Amino acid sequence: MDIGVPGESKAAGGTATGAARATARPAGRRKGRSVPAPVLNVIALVLGLAVWALLAWRGVGGLPGPLAVARRGGDLLRDGTLEGDMVASLRRVLIGFALGTALAVVVGFLMGWYPVVRGLCEPYIQFFRAVPPLALIPLAIVLMGIGETPKIFVIFLAAFLSSVVATLQGVVGVDRTLIDAARVLGARDRTIFLRVVIPASAPFILVGMRVGLGSAWATVVAAELIAAQEGLGFRMQHAETYYDLDTIFVGVIAIGVLGLVMDRLLLLAERRITRWQERR
Repeated sequence: MDIGVPGESKAAGGTATGAARATARPAGRRKGRSVPAPVLNVIALVLGLAVWALLAWRGVGGLPGPLAVARRGGDLLRDGTLEGDMVASLRRVLIGFALGTALAVVVGFLMGWYPVVRGLCEPYIQFFRAVPPLALIPLAIVLMGIGETPKIFVIFLAAFLSSVVATLQGVVGVDRTLIDAARVLGARDRTIFLRVVIPASAPFILVGMRVGLGSAWATVVAAELIAAQEGLGFRMQHAETYYDLDTIFVGVIAIGVLGLVMDRLLLLAERRITRWQERR
């Protein structure tokens, strides 16, 4: 009888089991040591406030401290000024952003699906992408007046240019194998477009919308700096005249909070719409 082989097999099995456990333990420890993202966000916020308070305490650039800015924000909320400015800016951003992204999705799909449409539209899109929307604000005011129309128009343009390129890239980047497979199975163009192209390009569209949202907020503030009677940009410009740094900081924080909340909502929508997509 050969009694060496079972012993070797048992030893080999024990060694393999031990190696597997040794490999699993560090992975488990690494997973246990990972810090949740919300905790990291809170830590970053606390550190940012601490640095801000330290710079204000040292008198760097005449910065107001967090408590002074919070008191000024409370005053503006109590008299309704901050609420009115936030509503005015948010209304302009939502209208311009919704119109811009809606048209961008349609144009981007047409450009990606039909080469003729792409050849006709792409030169104009690339041209206007090279011109910052902020540079068109004076022209828009001259042509459209100082009402809401020019402000919404430049916001619309900023959101449109950011989203249309992302949509086009999403449609063009769809795996050709998926389209060919659908055709082999008897699917028509309408079915392929609805069941293959739109789902595959959805992540690109949502990323373009997030980029367009940032452009929309930057544009509305610039538009309100030039011609407005209300809005966060207008309030910051008015505060600059009197060197009211507290009010300027309140406006900056309000813009950042509104933009962050809208971006998180878009990110939540992206995760729900693209649940099929593998994530890290």
